[in-house]
Amino acid sequence: MAQQSPSGRQGTADLGLSQNGIRQGPGKNSASVGDESYHNNAEPHRKRVLAWIDISNGYQHDSVSHAVATIERLGYETGAYDTFIRTDSHMITKGEVTGSDGQPLLYSKNLNDFDAIFFFGVREIDLTASQRRDLLAFVHEDGKGFVAAHAGATAFFSWPEFGQMLGGRFDEHPWGITDAPVLVEDPKFPGMTNLPSTFHHIDEYYQIKDFSRSNVHVLLRLDVSKLDMTMPLVHHKDADFPLAWAKTYGKGRVYYSALGHDPSTWDDRAIQQMYFEALRWALHLTDAEITPRPFPAAAGTSR
Repeated sequence: MAQQSPSGRQGTADLGLSQNGIRQGPGKNSASVGDESYHNNAEPHRKRVLAWIDISNGYQHDSVSHAVATIERLGYETGAYDTFIRTDSHMITKGEVTGSDGQPLLYSKNLNDFDAIFFFGVREIDLTASQRRDLLAFVHEDGKGFVAAHAGATAFFSWPEFGQMLGGRFDEHPWGITDAPVLVEDPKFPGMTNLPSTFHHIDEYYQIKDFSRSNVHVLLRLDVSKLDMTMPLVHHKDADFPLAWAKTYGKGRVYYSALGHDPSTWDDRAIQQMYFEALRWALHLTDAEITPRPFPAAAGTSR
């Protein structure tokens, strides 16, 4: 699937942006000019992304570290956004962030300081009721973005509202890691334009539950006609296995992609482009038509 540049380099410099008044590329970021200038727009600034990867109560997925490093590099090299990486959930609040001694942390930030979240957490994460309300409000009322990758769909099974925001839940990976064809349902969505209508890709393909096409705009789906649908963990009776989608949640924008199991996947230029453009869309830097659509009738049913 890799879409390499003519030189063969899989870096990100060719993803650069050009926006009047915004500092571009590596160098001074929004953090170094102080939070006051960020909030009052005294100095042009880039968008801020909180990379949230709290895995304290679950398995540390092998690709988490490289995925977050890639997301940070994409923003840094292109100048599209600044990334703040957190392996805890202290900043998932609109209230004051304090240290273990109960005192306010120096230069601490909270959800009010960010424009979108990139999420790669897993399983249950310890959030208070207030933190949960603030996270939902960050997207629903504030109109911010939420982009979740791969195992992010395994998080918060005890929290129905999170699943409603995300648009679907992990329901096993019946075929493990396998090479299978992926179908592009919306070639016009940012990050999909460079992909062929069908491409082969090796990944740990997820089966999704608590999902309805009436609530989301599907971008990618698995072509299960080439897979064994008699596997014990296959729960679906149809051929609708979505892999990536976009949706709104109140005023905010939500994006999920199941791709990204192996660390090397994040070196794939097509995967980098997909998540980079997902973040730009979630940050309201680009727009796209995301009206929900039914499962294509021509796709039929699985064997």
